[in-house]
Amino acid sequence: MTARTRLSRQLCAAVTAALSGARVRPPEAGRPLWNAFQRLNATRTYHMAGPNPISFAEVEAFARLMRLPLEPWHVTILMEMDAAWLAGAQRAKVPEGVKTLPPVSKHAISAQLFDLVTG
Repeated sequence: MTARTRLSRQLCAAVTAALSGARVRPPEAGRPLWNAFQRLNATRTYHMAGPNPISFAEVEAFARLMRLPLEPWHVTILMEMDAAWLAGAQRAKVPEGVKTLPPVSKHAISAQLFDLVTG
């Protein structure tokens, strides 16, 4: 296992632990990536079904504005951290008594249903 792979796994594990409410200390070698991810995550957009992934354009703009020299492998790790965050956010437990919709409808899509949803 390469050092980059190990760093990616450690940072993704830290993201998952942070989502569960644990106090996290990311690895020292990954501190700049951890800080960049936290700042990008704070500006995350949402849609009706939940959070949107962080885009490459957002990473590029952030790196340019902050004058942060990111290598391609840095961006890869940031995207892996984002995937871990999104997976953890989907698994988040809903408090008791809160009504939720199933993630997939039991009904097939029809032209009328599509028109109803999209207007």
